[in-house]
Formats: sequence, structure tokens, C-alpha cells
Amino acid sequence: MMIYLDNAATTKPNLQAVERARVYLTDNFYNPSALYKEGFAMQNDIKKARSALLSFVANEREFEWVFTSCGTESDNHAVFTFAKRGNAVTAEGEHSAIENSFKELQNRGVEVRKAPLEKDGSVNVEKLLSLIDEKTSFVSVMHVNNETGAINDINAIAKAVKQKNPRAIFHSDGVQAYGKLPVRLEKEVDLYSVSAHKIGGLKGVGGLIKRKSLVLSPYIYGGGQEQGRRSGTENTFGIMQFAFAAEQKYAAISADFARLSSYREKFWELLDRDIFTRISSENASPYILCLSAKGLRGEILLHLANDEGLIIGTGSACSSNAKTRYSRVLKACGYDNETADGELRISFSSETTEEEVERGAQILNAVARKLKGKMN
Repeated sequence: MMIYLDNAATTKPNLQAVERARVYLTDNFYNPSALYKEGFAMQNDIKKARSALLSFVANEREFEWVFTSCGTESDNHAVFTFAKRGNAVTAEGEHSAIENSFKELQNRGVEVRKAPLEKDGSVNVEKLLSLIDEKTSFVSVMHVNNETGAINDINAIAKAVKQKNPRAIFHSDGVQAYGKLPVRLEKEVDLYSVSAHKIGGLKGVGGLIKRKSLVLSPYIYGGGQEQGRRSGTENTFGIMQFAFAAEQKYAAISADFARLSSYREKFWELLDRDIFTRISSENASPYILCLSAKGLRGEILLHLANDEGLIIGTGSACSSNAKTRYSRVLKACGYDNETADGELRISFSSETTEEEVERGAQILNAVARKLKGKMN
């Protein structure tokens, strides 16, 4: 049986949530924008899902939820709505949805400033704050680094940003944090991006949480859905399944956090220290363990492990099409090419079992020792 430990890339859909939402594929398939009573019923159900999804992380009196197709769209919507003047500040090693959006900002005449990372992949807060001035219009710092699992205290960072420039808009990519970290957004956070398929939801559904006082310009134009902020007929089935999956995740969020923390440490304890170096800190997200098999190619190890029944990653799946061989995130953390070339990302979900952790570590040790033996 295949052991799947690449959950930071995507998770298996929560089948209980799929079954609960199935009625929106069969009986309740109506267009939520339709004027007949069945359409109104769908709009009402989406309203309930929107409220539930938001309530898990934010105060509904201060924040709103806008449905999107994915975390990438949410990031782009935030960036291109609010980073239109002066300078925009982010960190090295952000997800490609932010990294490449900021490259486009440069093409549009916005000055881009980037703060360096610490060794574990978290942002150097002092350096980040030094980049902010009276002309800063937008700041984006991810909540959890998608490669190393490093956690940034976005509430504290947002507060410090506002102290330097109260007019700067603060955004965070929360894709690897929503449903995984027991954190609530404070008023200094203006925008927060999430994605369904990282917590047992379906691909094709995401959300952008915004502070109510912000005016969000539409990024996609059309029929004026989502109160004119994001046109396109709502994916009712995907939205409802996301809400049901999130309900289960948040009901067990603290228990999962503790259990997966122990699994992550167990996986690391079982690995061969002569081969593997740990990159993730002990304070990182329990859902991600980033390693390096220095002197070996992570991509080759991935394929060898795959052949033995273990699925893992080498870093961000969204960066697999990048032309560079070495992880830009690990390079930004200060690691050399050899370490970056050996990167592996082990990522867990609430469905991961202790037996999978033990067997997964055994497989990874075996293929790495075999490959190292061939190279000696």
C-alpha cells in the first residue's frame, strides 16, 4: 500500500465531507444567482458556509470572506488590488504565487523590497521592518513557509508594520496554516489567503479573508458574484465540502497539532544522521519536516522512494516547473547548493498514522543508503 507523505502539496479529500456535500451535485445543483427559490436556497447555504469558514480564524464583525478558486488567485487578488504605488515589501522565500506576483509588480513600476530569511525559513522581522517607510503600500508575509514549515507570528508582524506605516496594507498567505494552527487573526491583519485542498477540501476552491473596512476591487469581472468582488458562478459543491472538511479539522485542531508534532519528531529520530540534515526547526509547523540528504539529489531520492511505496516531496510542488535546480527558499535561508540539491519535504495530514511514519522512515533510509553506496 502506498504511503502518502506529501500533504503540503495536496491532501486526500475528506470523504465524509464529500458525502455530506454530495447533495449539491445531485439534487441541489441550482445556480446560486438564480431568482427562483431553489437558487435563493443555494445562496443561503453558501452564506452559512462562508460564515462558518470565517469564524474559525476571525471575528465576523471585523472580517469578511470572499470565495476564490485557489490560494494563488487569492494572493494575486490581494497583491494587484493594493500594491499599486510606492513600494511593496515581502520576504525572500515566499510561495511562488507571491514571488511571481511581486516580479510582475516590478514590471508595473512598483518598487519591490525583500527581507532575508532566518536559517529555518522564517522572515528576519527586524530587516523586514527596516524596509518599510512612508511610501510602502503593501506588505506580504506568509504565515507558514510551505517548504520548511517555519511559522511567522503574523499578528505581531502586522502590528509592528502598522506602527511604522498605518496606511500600509498587510497580507499573509495562510494556505499552510488555515486548519492546522490554532491562531486567530487580529485587526492589524488586512488580508489572508486560504485554500481548500490543503485540509481535505477539493482543488478549485479557496478564500480571501479581508478586513471589512477595505475596499476590494474585482480581479475577475463578469456577473458580479461575491458582492461584485469575484465574478463567476460559485462552486457550490466545492464550497460546501470545504466548509464540512474545515469543521472537522477545527474540531480536532489541537489534538492533531500535538499528535503530528510527535509523529514529525519520531520520523526525524528514525532517520540516518549520517545522511540526513534537519532544516525545519522544532518550533515549525508539525505538518512539515524539511530535510536535506547532503551530497545526494533530492529528486532522485523522491523517485527511488516512490518505487518503494513512499510519496514525498522535494519542496514546493508549485515550483516544480521552475528552471533552477536548487530551491530558492533554501538558498534564501543561506544553505549551499549541495544542501539545497538534497532537499526533501515530508508532510503529514490528520489522516497520517504512526505506522506510516515508521515505515516511511524505513523506506527513506533504505533508498538513501543504497544511493549513497552507489556513489562511494
